[in-house]
Amino acid sequence: MPKQPITRANDTAKRSPEQVLTLAVDVGGTGIKAQTLDADGKPVNERKRIPTPKKATPQEVIDVIKQLASDCVPFSRASVGFPGVIKDGVVYTAANLGKGWVGYELEAALKKTLRCPVRIANDADVQGMGSVQGSGIEMVITLGTGVGSVIFVEGHRVHLELAHHPFHRGKTYEEELGVRALEKKGKKKWNQMLAEALSDLAQTFNYDRLYIGGGNTKYIKIDLPSNVKIVSNLVGLLGGIKLWTGVGTPPLSPAARVRTLSRAAADGRQKAQKSESDSKSGLEAAQSAPSKS
Repeated sequence: MPKQPITRANDTAKRSPEQVLTLAVDVGGTGIKAQTLDADGKPVNERKRIPTPKKATPQEVIDVIKQLASDCVPFSRASVGFPGVIKDGVVYTAANLGKGWVGYELEAALKKTLRCPVRIANDADVQGMGSVQGSGIEMVITLGTGVGSVIFVEGHRVHLELAHHPFHRGKTYEEELGVRALEKKGKKKWNQMLAEALSDLAQTFNYDRLYIGGGNTKYIKIDLPSNVKIVSNLVGLLGGIKLWTGVGTPPLSPAARVRTLSRAAADGRQKAQKSESDSKSGLEAAQSAPSKS
């Protein structure tokens, strides 16, 4: 007799489309989390978590996901947030995991293991899908083992890899804001670097809203601007439903990415020009005002 899939996909035939359940998985550098969600993105079981194996290989991660899946309410499809660059279900980078990831067809491997349709995206992208409003320029960064980043323009997502870009005195964002920097330099210095990073990102991308997620948000002590919001780490799971139904799916084509980022830059220049014009007008008004003796 053939093995029944652990997802019990045959059971979903009895459900209406509104009742289709999604396994949402968040692969992190220190922990892998999973939870079954209903069609509205509401959890139908408690979140399950297993520590990420040290220097985890593809098979080790798949084994953990399989175990988590068996502990969750049966589902008919799965969404996975992964800490690295993902294109067409293939892993291109996995800086905070072990060897064997580059070129690995993770989506296909999980389809085979879970015996159901699977969609995979970068973990910051998935967190963003669960956070953004879908209008204007919105940015998401995640602070955990590493640093994740993504930008959305009118709901269209463009994945970024700011983590490995130069940031402060020759060091990258991840070198100054990742968990190793937090542990080595302490919370005070880490918060100072975060404040500097937020200032840099605001000037570079001129976002309307910025969302900060990830496990290390609990250490944020600085006052945040009104358009910057900390979002729950659970959003990384709840955003998994959007891989199937909502904001940010599918990602933009390369040509569209260029147009989107060009628009963001143009919006930024307009804001800067308006600010400069307002400042100049204010200065001229002040100079022409009669002096009081």
